[in-house]
Amino acid sequence: MPLTNQSGMSTGRGILTKYERECLAGEHEKQREYETRSRVRSRLDGPLSEDIEHLKEYDPGLLEELREVVCEVSDE
Repeated sequence: MPLTNQSGMSTGRGILTKYERECLAGEHEKQREYETRSRVRSRLDGPLSEDIEHLKEYDPGLLEELREVVCEVSDE
């Protein structure tokens, strides 16, 4: 079932699936955790990098919003 925002529009997913979050949290066997890390690194080096380049060229304001979310410093 796709994620939705307040207006009911589909939002897709972020970088991790629910299962990958579980793997990284140690809820599955250790091998799955290693495999998940590899898949996420592939996304960071591939599709995410391509999306960032696209935003850089066509919507720098949206790229800045992404930077604010990713680079936000937590008080915790």
